[in-house]
Amino acid sequence: MDNLFDDDELDKAERISKLSKLVKKYQDSYYNGEAEISDFEFDKLWDELRSLDPENPLFKKVGADGNEGFSGTFPKASHRMMMGSQEKASNPEEFLKWASSHEYDEYLVEYKLDGASLELQFDNGVLVRAITRGDGEIGDDITANAKKMSGVPSALFDSDGAKVDFTGAVRGEVIMTRKVHDELYSDKANCRNAANGLMKRKDGEGSENLTLITYDALATEGETPFSDEEGKIAWLKKCGFNVVPLAIKKSAQEVIDYRAEVDSIRSTLEYDIDGLVIKERRIDAEDARRARPDRQIAFKFNLEEAVTILRQVEWSESGATYTPVGIFDEVQLNGTTVQRASLANPDTMRKLGVKIGSKVIVVKRGEIIPKIMGIVSDFNGETSEIEVPKKCAACGSDLVDEGTRLFCPNKSCSKRVLHQLQKWISVVDIRDFGDTLIRSLFADGKVKSISDLYALDVETLSPYFLDTESIEKKKDSLGAKKVFDSIQNHRKMSLAVFVAGFDIEGVGETLVQKLVDAGYNTLDKLFAATSDDFAGVYGFAKIMADTIVDGLGENKEEMKKLVDEKTIEITGASDGKLVGKSFCFTGELKSMKRADAEKLVKENGGTCKSSVTKDLSFLVTNDVSSGSSKNQKAAKYGVAIINEDEFVKLFQ
Repeated sequence: MDNLFDDDELDKAERISKLSKLVKKYQDSYYNGEAEISDFEFDKLWDELRSLDPENPLFKKVGADGNEGFSGTFPKASHRMMMGSQEKASNPEEFLKWASSHEYDEYLVEYKLDGASLELQFDNGVLVRAITRGDGEIGDDITANAKKMSGVPSALFDSDGAKVDFTGAVRGEVIMTRKVHDELYSDKANCRNAANGLMKRKDGEGSENLTLITYDALATEGETPFSDEEGKIAWLKKCGFNVVPLAIKKSAQEVIDYRAEVDSIRSTLEYDIDGLVIKERRIDAEDARRARPDRQIAFKFNLEEAVTILRQVEWSESGATYTPVGIFDEVQLNGTTVQRASLANPDTMRKLGVKIGSKVIVVKRGEIIPKIMGIVSDFNGETSEIEVPKKCAACGSDLVDEGTRLFCPNKSCSKRVLHQLQKWISVVDIRDFGDTLIRSLFADGKVKSISDLYALDVETLSPYFLDTESIEKKKDSLGAKKVFDSIQNHRKMSLAVFVAGFDIEGVGETLVQKLVDAGYNTLDKLFAATSDDFAGVYGFAKIMADTIVDGLGENKEEMKKLVDEKTIEITGASDGKLVGKSFCFTGELKSMKRADAEKLVKENGGTCKSSVTKDLSFLVTNDVSSGSSKNQKAAKYGVAIINEDEFVKLFQ
């Protein structure tokens, strides 16, 4: 057996090496417009690498070309206006449906800019801060970079040269013009991705090639200098800002006609747009404070599509499931090169009628994820049937084709068992248990089930961290002790986490929590429920209900063993200090990461929510006097607002 590490120093060195590769990979993918993880997940990797290796060269470079001076971290700052997302319509039918319940005398229509949102904050007419969108409430403070951009004034003056006494926020979109992209950044995938990369460079280099176009403003002190949405755009223009074009239409049909007109000329515009934003004339302050305003909508253009030839189908294996992935001749979609797209499942593949050699229509769903939408029916080229796997590549069992899913039914299949172990470690969050280690333990037969994880001891783990000489000298392995302690610290969890850890197809913690909230709050109640019972829970369909029932039945023996033998303690049904309490976190915490705080809540029988609702118990924030939308909503609903110290005291 090969040792993973010679000693504990190599353990640290390997972790640094792995983190460096991951950070570089995700930096590159973000810079080229194919971001693979969220900003939150990236920050976790970044923070860990900085703690282990503060002088790592990556802290001075980022991007596909490794440009000096770019950093993924900036000071955080709170927004003055909510920077949430919008309702979307992707075709006239969806827009008309929205318009039927939003009948306005006039529809104010603006270009939907394809860039990166930025909020400028002014005090008495002087720019004090420029903040990226972030999570809608807190973003990165990139003021120094923003001041270099075209369209970002350091102070406000009207068209007559008089200073404007304005305290509040102005929102706009940072864009790169097509001309700048073609002349200076043609190596980048598209204008949007190049702009996103440049605006977050730590040294600010290249920010002078970016432009801010504005479309919103909010006065937080004094009188509002405009009375409606049209007046808002006029005021922004009077203050010297670049503003988004505005059109006023009398009916929903006029909006649809205007969209077609703009769509036909958008390739001639100096910057990219991906749709229109439709608002009413009056300013609805309450609606604007919502994370997703109801009284305005983004009317997107048709998804960009391309026609190409399907050359082969690969079958991606994840646990027990086999997913068809189409491989086709390269096409350009929204400035990126695309050559593969998921076909979802055998039923979808068959309904599309695709074959090897078919001429297929490819679009970018949400302008991010490639999808094969159909075939060109009058294509007469030579085609052949797609071969669907019959046998499991790992164990040789006959695969089961249920139409919506192709999978290996063998519960003992090595591929399935390993994937379940990996899923358990991930869901339960045993952070020190790396993938290399679980693969090695599984290959050596030391771990064959979730129960086996909790039977591991330091002696069994040590050979995976020490070389032969160290073992002969009976040297202690700090790495083995760390992993052992981490396993022991994860014997207590909520029912939702427990079930989600068993890798039932498509069943995550959120889905299980819905069942728990619906009254299936013990393992025995889950086992006793039928597919029809689960299908009656809001948000569940018959297929998913069947999948959960089958998954629970398949894993029932080990689930009961873990609980009956008290290897795992399930909390939340009737015990724990926070039973019946729900929490929402906003802003940064000082003593722990938000993920750790949420885990603490769940371990003590409470639940976590991503937004403030009437039945929320506590909103946790270190800025209890903030005017953020969450604080305002909590005050409106009478939800208790507590700070981090008060939150921690709940566990004492």
